[in-house]
Amino acid sequence: MTNRTRTDSLLLAGFCAFLFFYGLGQVGLIGADEPRYAQVAREMLERHDWITPVLGGQTWLEKPPLYYWQAMAAYAIFGVSDWAARLPSALDATFLVLAIYFFLRRFRPGFEIDGALITASSAGITGYAHAASMDMALAVAFTVGMLGWYAWRETGKKVYLAVFYGFMALGMLAKGPVAPFLAAGVIVVYAAAVRELRTVLKTLWVPGIFLFCAFALPWYFAVQMRNPEFFREFILQHNLGRFSKNLYHHTEPFWYYLPITALALVPWTFFVTAAIVQPVRLWWARRTPVGGGAENNLESQFGIFASCWLIVPVAFFSISQSKLPGYILPAIPASGLLLANYLRQHMEQSEARPVAMGLAILHALLASALIIPALLIAYLIVQHRFPGGQPMLVALAVAFVVCAGIALTLVRKTGLRMLRFVTLIPLVLSLGAVLKLGSVALDQTLSARPLALEITRMETHRLPLAIYHIRRELEYGLTFYRNQVTFNYDWGRVPQQEHLLVAPENSQVEIARLVGGRRLSYLGHFAAQHVDYYWVDAASVH
Repeated sequence: MTNRTRTDSLLLAGFCAFLFFYGLGQVGLIGADEPRYAQVAREMLERHDWITPVLGGQTWLEKPPLYYWQAMAAYAIFGVSDWAARLPSALDATFLVLAIYFFLRRFRPGFEIDGALITASSAGITGYAHAASMDMALAVAFTVGMLGWYAWRETGKKVYLAVFYGFMALGMLAKGPVAPFLAAGVIVVYAAAVRELRTVLKTLWVPGIFLFCAFALPWYFAVQMRNPEFFREFILQHNLGRFSKNLYHHTEPFWYYLPITALALVPWTFFVTAAIVQPVRLWWARRTPVGGGAENNLESQFGIFASCWLIVPVAFFSISQSKLPGYILPAIPASGLLLANYLRQHMEQSEARPVAMGLAILHALLASALIIPALLIAYLIVQHRFPGGQPMLVALAVAFVVCAGIALTLVRKTGLRMLRFVTLIPLVLSLGAVLKLGSVALDQTLSARPLALEITRMETHRLPLAIYHIRRELEYGLTFYRNQVTFNYDWGRVPQQEHLLVAPENSQVEIARLVGGRRLSYLGHFAAQHVDYYWVDAASVH
């Protein structure tokens, strides 16, 4: 092992461990999806059923099984917990970063560590590496598949095309037909851009299609045989229906993914913008075939390919009637490839090259700005605003010093070579501050975990749990942390047996009316989420 390889290995191991695994369980599962997916995996494991997803004892056919299988394996090894539920995403993110590194090392050597760490430190990748969801599983499958396709495109070796088909099959198992559909879109747009549409036909390789079917279709056939409603619910409702109609109230304006993509690329947003402008401008200027095998043409084609990879998913989901931030995660790894290619081209032009003043200042402002909300995270969560006085002055002073240091470094002759180093410093400081200073407040206000623990401590014996007028995020969280079906008064499901009830604060009069004269005792108040919890006696038998 060479010194450079050893250094790269240590950097990748250290940053992946910190960015993806550190603090994995410091904040409980948040939102509606995290606890819901985690609970589905738990129930499948308890039933020893690897085919049919189940939630609350009922079939739940909204998503394919890849994440559930990964979480089931994590539960089987480490036990059921919130950090085990997030472990698959952290491992997937690590595999994604390694795939970027080895691809660049093989096909664009010299800046492979830059591309890998840029990808790892993008806000979208770091954030979803800490989420119990399908999005990271789809992103890694899509990324490795697309890297395999371009490796085949450049070398002609069928083994890379087999990698493409195999990982598109995993993408199909991660989140459905969106994986091969997006891949087809990127390939067609790229082939049209370089005027080599015959490449699309060459991609349709019969052994690869058989490989895709062998990996992807057995589960689909098995779940359809067991659950005849699967095709209607999963394909028609949760895929075609989500795209063409706002079935689940996730409507957003057409331009929604422009700011979301910019945020997902933080802190590299401005440099990625510069990196994508270069191949697009070059393509527009030429407007002629770029094939031919010359080195500069290969560089142009790679930039165009990565640009198509970044743009097509964003454009596709912008048309969708249902929009959620995680949908565009498969596009984000293309930014690492684009920026690594940008650095490689510019550094080859001159061994020492400063960054343009305007770009350096914008990048420094964005990278250092992360420090301000990170240091003040507890205030933002509790007070929903930035504080005044000394805390704000300290945060601004730290950010100013970091900003000045980044900008002055980038405008020096070695600026581009130092880009990765000076950008990762504020990123590490910011993430560390969020986990150190804000994890307790985040847990208290966004997760059901502390409430579930508080209720459990008060029980003398385990009781059923019901809710009334509670956010679904809290409902699914309580279901996971207590591992029991949660009754919902809003649906007319008032248990006849003795039970506990979680309801909005100061709603005791309404609850007394709903339980119809049964004994009702106030047990406590959870101030962070503005809810009370009660004991309700069993209904009398006449």
